[in-house]
Parts: sequence; C-alpha cells; structure tokens
Amino acid sequence: MKTLIFNGSPRTNGDTVYLINELTRRLTGEVKIIDAYSANIKPCMACRYCWQEPSCIIQDKMQEVYAYIKECDNIVIASPIYFSELTGPLLSVLSRLQVFYAAKYIRDEALITKKKKGAVILCGGGGGSPKRAQATAKIILSEMKATDYWGAIVSHNTDTVPSKDDLEALLAVQELADEWNKIQNI
Repeated sequence: MKTLIFNGSPRTNGDTVYLINELTRRLTGEVKIIDAYSANIKPCMACRYCWQEPSCIIQDKMQEVYAYIKECDNIVIASPIYFSELTGPLLSVLSRLQVFYAAKYIRDEALITKKKKGAVILCGGGGGSPKRAQATAKIILSEMKATDYWGAIVSHNTDTVPSKDDLEALLAVQELADEWNKIQNI
C-alpha cells in the first residue's frame, strides 16, 4: 500500500504534523509526505502548456509527485485552517494539478487510471469553520482520482486543546489507519 500525504503546515512540530505522524505510525506500507513549505515546487503559472501536452512545462519536484499520484493507493490532504481555508503554500503546490484537470476536461485523456482512497486532516483554533477547507480538499482529491472519500479528521480547538490531546481526532486517525490497512490485507 502506498500513501501520499500533502502537508500544508509551516510548523514542523505543530498540531497538523502531530496527526500526520500518528497516521503514518499506524499505516502499513510506504508513505510519502510532500511538505508544501519546504518542497521545491513552484505554483502553476497558467501557461496552458498542459492544454496540449500530458505534462507540465515546469521541471521541479512535482514531476516525482505526478508519478507517485498515478501509482499510490491513498491520498491525504493535511492542513492547518487559515481563514477557513487550506494554507496558501499548500494550495500553491496543489495548483500544479492543472495537468490532470487539463487532461480530463480539455484533452479528454485519463492521466490517472487507478482509483484511490482519500482523506483530509484539518487543524485550527479560534473562529471560522473547517467546512470550506474540507470542501476544497475534497474537490482537489477528486482531481487525483481519490473518489473513495473516507472523510475529514478535524481538530478544531487547537488554541485550547492541542491535537495530541484531542481524543476524537486521535480516534479518527486510528479508524482511518485501521480501515486502509484492512483493505490492503484483503
């Protein structure tokens, strides 16, 4: 089983990363994490190269990510919630999924043939709601053919209860890992 996790957190020891680590500790198989803040991945520049070609004109780490998206079994989008949305650097990295969008809707091609399972991890405190970030992540997951949507693990009171103490979020991480591990062993 191969799992790809997009990490949108700037904090290497923050709440989002804590839940990512809990998930990766429990998952069997290979796990690849793309850290939006440190990955050498430029945002889409809307050049429309992918309207004609099944690739992106920008040559960077995203080329490896494209290959892994095609072969992996599971995809997780994990992010702190900033103004009720995924973080900017994460959205910047994910903007490069235009390659798959253009293939499907402009060139009528399927660059991704393997269906995947998808899930979302969101952490935040204060006001706002995780609903918009969850909806955005779900749309992005579908562009990577992660249409078997498990749901969202949300730790939304991190200003008062860190994710490491959020028993509901930790239970959800365990349930997600158990389900994906069980599917792999069938």
